[in-house]
Amino acid sequence: MKKRFKCLFHVDCNRIAVFIVLLAMCFVNTWAKTDLPEQSVVIPGFDEQVARERLLESDMQPLEGIWYYPNENMTIAIERWEPEPSHKIGYRLLLVASDDLELVPGTVIGYIEASAVENKYHMWLYSQRNKVTLIGPLECVATLNADATSLTFDPPHWEVKLRVNFARFLPTIFRGISVIPGIVQEKLPIGFKKIFPVDGNGNKFDKVRYL
Repeated sequence: MKKRFKCLFHVDCNRIAVFIVLLAMCFVNTWAKTDLPEQSVVIPGFDEQVARERLLESDMQPLEGIWYYPNENMTIAIERWEPEPSHKIGYRLLLVASDDLELVPGTVIGYIEASAVENKYHMWLYSQRNKVTLIGPLECVATLNADATSLTFDPPHWEVKLRVNFARFLPTIFRGISVIPGIVQEKLPIGFKKIFPVDGNGNKFDKVRYL
């Protein structure tokens, strides 16, 4: 009888665990913006030189450029992204270089959308990875400083209570996903530092450059 009780208890625990995982995945889908690609894509032939050329050929906006993320020794490019006339995202983040050699340059790691506040942006970064594919975009609020040389943001404030079977992407930002979001201790914002274009002509980064 005792053995049978243990078996039933084990089965019930398995069912509960499956239910919690499904619930957690529902929360992930809720947090992600519905019109964002669910997984990353790779722009073929993309590298730093290509990024510089594409930026120089455009009427560069303050948010656009090549940025360095020191927390993970990662270089990214931010460029405008308008796949459809009705699309409201506005920008995408592309990997230029990283210590993680499994990630290919040109991998889209996130998207940015302007908000009602001039220097505030909605930013979605992929938070998980399935081998070399990034998945699970989550939102944070990014702030562009006055001269457009730094883009800071607060990591999403969720505690780790359940880990899905995926490797973390950007671990200094995403420390896990909880079934029920909980308030965590406030931390100093982290962010990107602009490394291109370099202002050598007295031009401010926060001004649109016209060709």
